[in-house]
Formats: sequence, structure tokens, C-alpha cells
Amino acid sequence: MKRYILITLLTFAFGLSNAQIGNTFPEMEAESLTNEFYTLPADVSGKYSLIGLAYSKKAEDYLKGWFEPIYNQFIYKNPNPGPFDFSFDINTYFVPMFTGAKRPAYQKVMNKLKKTIDKRLQPNVLFYKGTLKGYKDALNFDGKDLPYFYVLDPEGKIVYATTGRYSRSKMQEITDAVESAMDVE
Repeated sequence: MKRYILITLLTFAFGLSNAQIGNTFPEMEAESLTNEFYTLPADVSGKYSLIGLAYSKKAEDYLKGWFEPIYNQFIYKNPNPGPFDFSFDINTYFVPMFTGAKRPAYQKVMNKLKKTIDKRLQPNVLFYKGTLKGYKDALNFDGKDLPYFYVLDPEGKIVYATTGRYSRSKMQEITDAVESAMDVE
């Protein structure tokens, strides 16, 4: 419990308002690279989720920098786990957001990424096409050039939020937040 409180305080100290902590993640309809449709958070309820969002080209590029580390930490399941292997059972999604003038590029970019992103990761990449304002307000987006990450509890409430380019320390913060949130149950 102390760990969870510390993480929440650190999030606030690093400038991302924790006003969204405890709020339900706003409803978002999205399509995966495997052409499956999801409504977040409803379709991922029942277990913890990690959702990364990007709403600019620069942020999308930085979001891609998270693909491999997050895949290795939260998605990959070792078929022959050793005694010290630990895997997380959480939903994990990366969501490029096509809003405003970028909406017409949605299908073109989706088709391009289907050819370039590892097939094992494709079910975890969702595309959103629509308006930004509701998400910007609800999720406290304050800069368009960085990706945003949210850890949701099984009911879709935000238990942790951060933003930024990939770094080992950011990855550790997210991992600690997921572990802490799961330990609370």
C-alpha cells in the first residue's frame, strides 16, 4: 500500500496531473491491425490494462519506442517458463489517435503498419479515428509530442498515469504501478 501511495505522489511530482487517477477511462472505439473492433474500457474489463496513446506523428514515433520493451514485459508469454520467470496477465494496447486533419490518413497508415509491425504485436495496436477534445480534457493531455500511458483496474478506472519517451526508469515506474495495483486486490 505504501508503494502505491508513493507511485501516486511521484506521478504528481513529475508534472502529470493525477486528477484523472480514480476516474474511469473515457470510452473509445478502436480497430486493431488484425481488424478486430474494441470499445475501451468495456471490452477489456475484468483484468488490468495498460493503454498507450499518441495523437501526433512525433508522439507515435515515440510510442513505437515502447513496443519492444512493453511486449517483452507485459505481452510475451514464455512457452517454457523457468522458476524465476514472471508474467503479467494484463491487456496491453498501443493506440495511435487519428483526429482532426489526420483522420483521412487512418486507412493508409493502418495498411502500412500491417506490413511493417511484427505480427505478434498487431493485435495490441489499435487505431482510433475521431475527435480529440473529450480525451484531451478527461485524460489531461498537455503536450502533443509525447505518448501517454494509463494503467486501468479491472473496472476501467485509471490507477496510474504517465507520459514520455521510453526510458528504463519510466518502464520501471509502469511495472511498479502494475504490480502495486495488482497487489492491492
